[in-house]
This record gives sequence, structure tokens and C-alpha cells, in this order.
Amino acid sequence: MSHVPGIEGKVVAVTGAGSGIGEATALLLAERGARVVLGARRTERLADLAGRIEAAGGRAAWLRTDVTRRQDVAALVQLARERFGRLDVLVSNAGIGPISPLDDLRVDDWENMVDVNFKGVLYGIAAALPVFREQGTGHFVNVVSTAGLRVVPNQAVYAATKNAVRTLSEGLRQEAGDSLRVTVVSPGVTRTEFADHIAPEVKEQLASRLGDIGIPPDAIARAVAYAIEQPSDIDVGDIVVRPTAQG
Repeated sequence: MSHVPGIEGKVVAVTGAGSGIGEATALLLAERGARVVLGARRTERLADLAGRIEAAGGRAAWLRTDVTRRQDVAALVQLARERFGRLDVLVSNAGIGPISPLDDLRVDDWENMVDVNFKGVLYGIAAALPVFREQGTGHFVNVVSTAGLRVVPNQAVYAATKNAVRTLSEGLRQEAGDSLRVTVVSPGVTRTEFADHIAPEVKEQLASRLGDIGIPPDAIARAVAYAIEQPSDIDVGDIVVRPTAQG
């Protein structure tokens, strides 16, 4: 454990904590002294992650969380309060990317991306904002994507959901006042399970790109930690982390 001022003792809830960026973020923050509250759909992943954190001397709680269910997200925030007495940071990281050409008309995939990538973040705000107001302090960290900064074929709906969160976050920041912080983190090509649910005609191309230039999830975790560890009067608004080789 290497406790870090600005992170040590903070209670941080992370959605999508079962793998990838969420898992890496939870591990790093716990190592630096945060108490982490883990949410994801795969309970075996959560139990394993919490066990690793606690074996290393950290503190963790977990709850099966499907961010498309408002009550699940509310329960994750409530767990933080019950177990650790408060919630300092909500990292809305859960996301899916079943990308495909619009001509494929994979409307179910479109709706799932809206439900997870956008509405899931809204449910996080609905759960955490009243808690942050009551405490007089709090920090939203929303994970989006460079896909919204450079829109390319096959990623139109995915990019749209991420840019919806980008817009939402800026509005939230302006309404938040001088005591709540809002950070948007835009990962570039990152080695995660992102490619697992992509249309077959797109998957091979993206998988090779991930292998060629993808960066590890802990690169994004370090960016999240950087935003969290700043003094309370410093709001890191927008961080883009991409492979040096990404165009």
C-alpha cells in the first residue's frame, strides 16, 4: 500500500469494476488508500477483485450492479454510505460498444448503448448528487471515449452516447457550484474486453488495432487517480489519454 494524500481515506464507487478500466481503477485507488465500492454484473469478478484488494491490505465492498437498473445504482451508492459512512467519488465507467455499420440496423444494440453508456450515468447522478449535496462535497468522474472526439464509420451510435455524457458532464459541472467536482476522462484505444461484442465484420479490424497500439487499462486508472488526488478547490475537467501511435 502506498497511501497518497487526496486519495487516502476517500470512499470511491466504481461501476463496471469487473474488468478493464474499472478493475484497474479500483486496484490503483485501493493501493493508494481509498476505500472502494465495486459495482458490476459479474459477481464472481467482483468477489475476486475485492478479495485481492483486501489481501493487499485495502478495504473494499461490492454489489452486483446493472447500471440499466436505477435501483441497482442507487443501492451501490447506499452501500458506500452503509459500509464506509459516506461517498466521495463516483466513477461512472460501465460501458458497452457493440459497434456496427448503421446499415446493419442493429437497433437492439443501439438501445443497449443508450441504456448503459448514457442512462447508466444519469442514474449515477440521480443516486449520488443528493448525497454530495448533503455532504457539501463530492466528485463525479465520467469515463467517455476518444471515439467522440474523432467520429469514424461504424461508431456513430457509440460515439453519440459518449458525447451525450460529455455534454451532460459539462452541464453538471456548471450546476455543481463551488463544492462539487466533475471530471471527464476520454480513453483512446485501450486493451479491454471492448471488442468482445462487436459486429464480426468490424471486430477483426479493431482487434488487430488493439493488439498493435492498445494501452493497458492502468494508464486510464492513473488519469482518474490524478483527478481525484487534487486539492478540493482544483477541478480537473477533461483528460484525454490515448496511445502515442493513435491518429
